[in-house]
Amino acid sequence: MPKKFYITTAIPYINAAPHIGHAMEFVQTDMIARWHAGKGEDVRFLSGTDDNSLKNVLSAEKEKMPVRKYVDKQAAVFEKLTEALGLSNTDFIRTVEKRHVDGAVKLWKACEKDIYKKAYVGEYCVGCEEFKREADLVDGCCPEHPNAPLQQIEEENYFFALSKYQDQLEKLIESDEYKITPTARKNEVLAFIRGGLEDFSVSRSTERARGWGISVPGDDSQVIYVWFDALANYLTATGYAENSHDYKHYWPADLHVIGKGIIKFHAIYWPAMLLSAGEAVPKGLFAHGYITVEGKKMSKSVGNVLDPMDLITKYGLDPFRYGIIRNIPTWQDGDFSIKRFEETYNSDLANGVGNLVNRVATMVERYLGGVVPQGQVLDGISLLDFDERMNNLEISEAAALIPEQLKIVDQYIEETKPWELAKFDMDKLGEVLGNMVASILVVNQMLMPIIPETASKISATLGGKKLGKVEPLFPRLDISK
Repeated sequence: MPKKFYITTAIPYINAAPHIGHAMEFVQTDMIARWHAGKGEDVRFLSGTDDNSLKNVLSAEKEKMPVRKYVDKQAAVFEKLTEALGLSNTDFIRTVEKRHVDGAVKLWKACEKDIYKKAYVGEYCVGCEEFKREADLVDGCCPEHPNAPLQQIEEENYFFALSKYQDQLEKLIESDEYKITPTARKNEVLAFIRGGLEDFSVSRSTERARGWGISVPGDDSQVIYVWFDALANYLTATGYAENSHDYKHYWPADLHVIGKGIIKFHAIYWPAMLLSAGEAVPKGLFAHGYITVEGKKMSKSVGNVLDPMDLITKYGLDPFRYGIIRNIPTWQDGDFSIKRFEETYNSDLANGVGNLVNRVATMVERYLGGVVPQGQVLDGISLLDFDERMNNLEISEAAALIPEQLKIVDQYIEETKPWELAKFDMDKLGEVLGNMVASILVVNQMLMPIIPETASKISATLGGKKLGKVEPLFPRLDISK
């Protein structure tokens, strides 16, 4: 039986259109999932949408739409994006689905020994959907949403006894039983835990939630806090509610892929909830940085919010996927620049992958009548470094190996001069071209999780006994303007 690998994206709020930051996380996750699938593993890849947040309710009110109609419309946009990005996800969950609602209620009941009710007064950030402590604020504002004033809320809510799990969480994360990548984020989480954990509110009044959300079992005056509800999706999507075969087979998750801004919920709240419920904790958490556009934070007022669908339409799916992976640092904040994206397209894809494949295929056709020769992989070309970087979740660093490997083949062409060999040594020519083909096919295994459509075309062209259709892969862009 193949090894299972269960990977998830975060489920985004759907109160606005998806942007390039969403696309980055989706493509990063897809690259990891495809790489594991390429090793023959049984991959379950989950994405979805968070339908139950107050942010969605407020946006629906602004558009004068019923909330359910609004979230249905928005969820369809996000699901369309996952399709447009060519994701290999095996499931897409919405938190309004019955399987999720039933599962979230089951999880609540499993945690009830650690849930209690009390009156509370606090500063609430709607953007984060979270009460903020004084220590969380910068100049009295939420650092994630500095332009959105905090709301002072006073109500009676249910609380989860997070403080009870402080020691367990510290050991879990320090030992890498729940491995947080990168190490800098792990250290941030450990520092937060060691600073002392406070119990957190896990419900909101139905009145403040505008009647939207999952009702607390046995108390219709409260709805389950959106983060308790949303985090449960990773579990509920496996069929947790009905104790299904998939739940037993795939849980715990092997890797959650998230943005750094929601690390506290995933690294602290989520494992504590699972410990309370008697469920296994996930094995890994990968927190990527934020993405800016042309050096500035994305903002409608600045006018730099990029729609990934527009970029896919203009440049093509694989160039978009490659540009996101290649140009954005794996663990730090990164900037998306059209100029740099186009330069990378020309250097790595048009002049690199496309030119080399076309050049070698043309020589096989011209000199060998399209019969693809066998050969040996050139020294310096290997999957070992790529696999090591992927094992370490060094995604952009793994992609950076590809142009380096292709240069080895280019240099070999210049050294062996096949066009000269064709004049006097056909046996040697077949050996040389066979070595080129074998080397390109190894590099193509690195391309497969990043640009799968193109990698499939390369396999079809060079991967058989007879040359497949030769077509230009990446027409060069004119970026002189």
